[in-house]
Amino acid sequence: MQGRISTEKRHTMPEVEPSKRILNFSEVMLGYDEETARSEARRCLSCKSRPCAKGCPVSVRIPEFLSLVAEGKFEEAYAVVRSANALPAVTGRVCPQETQCEGNCVRGIKGEPVAIGALERFVADYHAKFGRDSSAPQSNGHKVAVVGSGPSGLACADALIDLGYEVTVFEALHLAGGVLVYGIPEFRLPKEIVRREVERLTSRGMKIVKNAVAGKSYAVEELFSEFGFEAVFLGTGAGLPRFLGLPHENARGVFSANEYLTRINLMKAYEEGAETPLYPAKHVVVVGGGNVAMDAARCARRMGAEVTVVYRRSRAELPARREEIHHAEEEGVAFRFLSDPVDILVDGDNCVTAIKCIEMQLGEPDASGRRRPIPKAGSEFLLSTDCVIMALGTSPNPLVGRSAAGLEVGPHGEIKADEDGRTSLPGVFAGGDAVTGSATVILAMGAGKRAAKAIDEYIKAKE
Repeated sequence: MQGRISTEKRHTMPEVEPSKRILNFSEVMLGYDEETARSEARRCLSCKSRPCAKGCPVSVRIPEFLSLVAEGKFEEAYAVVRSANALPAVTGRVCPQETQCEGNCVRGIKGEPVAIGALERFVADYHAKFGRDSSAPQSNGHKVAVVGSGPSGLACADALIDLGYEVTVFEALHLAGGVLVYGIPEFRLPKEIVRREVERLTSRGMKIVKNAVAGKSYAVEELFSEFGFEAVFLGTGAGLPRFLGLPHENARGVFSANEYLTRINLMKAYEEGAETPLYPAKHVVVVGGGNVAMDAARCARRMGAEVTVVYRRSRAELPARREEIHHAEEEGVAFRFLSDPVDILVDGDNCVTAIKCIEMQLGEPDASGRRRPIPKAGSEFLLSTDCVIMALGTSPNPLVGRSAAGLEVGPHGEIKADEDGRTSLPGVFAGGDAVTGSATVILAMGAGKRAAKAIDEYIKAKE
């Protein structure tokens, strides 16, 4: 691509203006057209050291696919991405590129990095319109069960199908997709995209058993003894919400972000006549500073509330993606930094009326590398609110660990597994949030992909 490298600035992706987008849950970012995609791809310097690819958890050959986009060979570019990434239309929308591939882009040293995520999204969407998916390889006669249809489970299933395995996915909910359907709002990731990706996998032979809860509907051991699977991958995610242990956290109007987002994303609480509606809160306080907190805050704005995000560190330490913070502020979300809740106030009916916070100051770095927040004595203040959403992260559901005899788990219910997903039980592998606790979609996918390779090695060694 040398000689055709563009010196233009990074191309901004068109988006719906804030005053219109807070009135609905439609997708905010609108994607590149063909001309813009080619022009943006030409900004790639084709570095021989490929630092961008080294920052990708699933090892997409980034310079190669960008070169093909620049030449207008969009289907060929998609094939390169898909050879490493099971869900490019998803990761192109929700992956934290600024800390991974784009964070390593040489263009970003003195300017703006190449918009790798936007181009990944472009080729995936182009393929959905004009391309055809390959059929499944010939079966190798071996059966593998995947528990959970979230990012790690789908990535594992995809890699196993490529190797010829017959894969059955067991999903606890009535829709496949895991956190992609219950956690991430439509305005960031339309559910049609998830449905499309799942259908692509089922068209290649993946079977899905829905409404099947591991540890309730079946035990892990039964997948071997009763169903005849030769290996099992546990990608059950992290759906157990965390709280602060404050007084009145069980009051009416206090939600975990998990419940709040599930009601909206999976059960469509924003639709008129919804069977599981949310009461119309007027003043919402979201506690936390990650992507989930931004999702909850932006959803609450679309539900008609005034929203304040309370975060105990400064703006510089916010862990959410810059794009999500920017969009939240554009949409009218307020932030109270260096503030931490200490109490929830309620009325005689146990309904939330206010949240008491204390101002914080930053001390020495803690184990996370960020400066530890320290309370400032006598600095308490009140925020009036009728709804508090706790967005403090999640832990793996301990049900799976308790139901599988001999499966080693950590103190928070996380399944213990090595870097290739091997657990303490022969033939049982695990990955994604079920092992790490809540993390990113792409990291979960990387874990599922590595586990698929280990499963293949395990089964072949038994032949």
